Amino acid sequence: MASTQEDVDLRPKSKRMFINHVDQYQGRNLAQFLSRCVVGSSLEEQEEEDDAKSTDSSIIPTVKEGCYEIVGTLKDRGKPKPDFVKELILFENKDQLYEQLVECDVVVYDITEDPDQIDEAVWAVSELHSDLEKMEKSKMFILISSCMTWAKSKPLDPDDPEIPFTEDDYRRRKPHPNFKEHISAEKTVIKLGKTNKAKLVTYVICSGLTYGAEENIFHFLFKSAWHNVQQLQCFGNGQNVIPTIHIKDLAGVIQNVADSRPKVRYLIAKDDAQNTLEEIVKEVSTQLGTGRVKFITKEEALLSKDIEQADFDMLLVNLRMDAVHVKESMRINWVAEGGIKENIPLVTKEYKDARALQPLRAVIVGPPASGKSTIAKQLCEHYKLHHIQIKKVIDDEIEILEAKAKRADAEDNEDDDGSAQEAQELLEQINESREQNNNRIEDQYVIKFFRDKLHSMPCQNQGFILDGYPKTLEQARDLFATEDDEEAEEAAKGGNFDRTIMPEFVIQLDANDDFLKARVMNLPESVVSGTHNTEKGLGSRLSEYRAINTEDETVLNYFDELEFHPEKLDVTKDGSPMMKETVEKVKKIMGAPRNYGPTPEELEEMRRQEEEERLKREAEEKAERERREAEEAAERKKRQEEWSQRLSEVKREEYELLEAQSIPLRNFLMKHVMPTLTQGLIDCCKTRPEDPIDYIAEYLFQHNPQVD
Repeated sequence: MASTQEDVDLRPKSKRMFINHVDQYQGRNLAQFLSRCVVGSSLEEQEEEDDAKSTDSSIIPTVKEGCYEIVGTLKDRGKPKPDFVKELILFENKDQLYEQLVECDVVVYDITEDPDQIDEAVWAVSELHSDLEKMEKSKMFILISSCMTWAKSKPLDPDDPEIPFTEDDYRRRKPHPNFKEHISAEKTVIKLGKTNKAKLVTYVICSGLTYGAEENIFHFLFKSAWHNVQQLQCFGNGQNVIPTIHIKDLAGVIQNVADSRPKVRYLIAKDDAQNTLEEIVKEVSTQLGTGRVKFITKEEALLSKDIEQADFDMLLVNLRMDAVHVKESMRINWVAEGGIKENIPLVTKEYKDARALQPLRAVIVGPPASGKSTIAKQLCEHYKLHHIQIKKVIDDEIEILEAKAKRADAEDNEDDDGSAQEAQELLEQINESREQNNNRIEDQYVIKFFRDKLHSMPCQNQGFILDGYPKTLEQARDLFATEDDEEAEEAAKGGNFDRTIMPEFVIQLDANDDFLKARVMNLPESVVSGTHNTEKGLGSRLSEYRAINTEDETVLNYFDELEFHPEKLDVTKDGSPMMKETVEKVKKIMGAPRNYGPTPEELEEMRRQEEEERLKREAEEKAERERREAEEAAERKKRQEEWSQRLSEVKREEYELLEAQSIPLRNFLMKHVMPTLTQGLIDCCKTRPEDPIDYIAEYLFQHNPQVD
């Protein structure tokens, strides 16, 4: 059925919205959010709440009809056009940029990330203002500025400094010394919007420090915690209150402004929280790291390479603000209305998803001496994972228990929450169990140690490789069982498991006993000494391994039942040093790393090593070339000498041959010709004829001896 004209008119009409630097944190996330917002949808009742919330998902929903069409610029022009951007403006001069700006209904300029954009934003609004008479359609200009333009504002009530600033106080704001250009831009934008509001309406959105997605100003905290820094750094005393807002909530504010054209021209965009720097650092450390915080002086902080001056200034701001108009007059589907502290699990998940920082978990099983530790060590170095070995896990956990138990004996232990006493009791049980089991620790305690280790933040952040454990089907069921009792019963049947510690990749190394024994026999004595890999020790370990890993009863069955199918690798075919061939096969199975990649220091070291290898390779090639040239020169000289010698020999032989061949002729001449010729010459000398030659010829003709 054909659409009527009335149906066409009722369809939402899209609008062109300009956003600068859509390849940077703010511009990218704002553009991505707004490109999926239907024009005018924020004016309606919350019928589309589910659709708006879907923007929180890592799965990007299909763009609906009538959404904002994003037009943008790039800071790095070498980057490709993002999918959510309708059109990129690649301009050579400002005239070309302006031609595109006048075609947009809404112009959004963010000046919080790049101070170089301040002049461009002021120029853009000034040009639009100067062309008011030529404009056919109304334009909207939105400047996203920083809360740092309020940083030095005097308290509303000196006796009560906790009273927050609101939009009504914006004329009293005083900027941080490094943000004077920002406040100047704010004033210009507000001023130019007062001339003809029907043609050009302007807004300033004073944004709190943004967080969420891949993180920006707080990124150094998240990255440090994810990399297992023991104590996250907090600058100063950490009691300063930082205004914050989730990047998607800031996008929601822009959407509301673009849809509703509010009367208030200066807006504060922040969440409801009044979190201090210490609270934020503590929450990030607890969620991603050890939970510990280290306070450092401002001078120490400035020496850090991880933070720039502008970010440092913002993290030390102490400012209480309240976004009254946003909360009371706007319809926003808040992502994190309660602030970063209250929503830290969601923010952490976003951070990991945005940066693809997913843990990589694997287990390597196989008979003794098959090379599990050799392979696991190299894989952990390549993927930056944690190498989980049974002896190290037990030693570390015992050490932790002993440290906790010592606190139980301390006289002043008022702050103890009972963990020290529990540790002491557990340690006593383990020691008693050891005495009864020939110094071996029972499986129940080993399982507990492993579970604690695998649930630790380092293993949860980066991931791990289990080296030869679990060894039996029962150990696997107990280790990967869920904490909940009901779920644990299902796990015992193979129906459920703890997804936070279950390995994604199961690598089985396979080799026959003769090969393994031969390998150990060929190891140096220094390597074998003090280990289980003696001839007798290996034999008993192999027998034990084969006994508990029959075809019907093996730890691999556990993973098979859960659809984690083992990858079987025959190590008897690997003759490379350090089992490099097998390591490369496992790398192909496990895929690309899921982390930040090499640090700048590691990249520099890699470049240095590559340069050294290149120079070494060039030196070797030069030496080889010189050696070949020397050999060729010597060969040429040798051949030249041989040729000269042969030439001399040939000439000598030729001379001797000619000499031998000339004897008969010489004899003939001496006997028959020379006497007549001699007499002829004598007569010629006596006679002295006019033509001596003719005379000699005639003489020889007359006196020619007749030879038979």
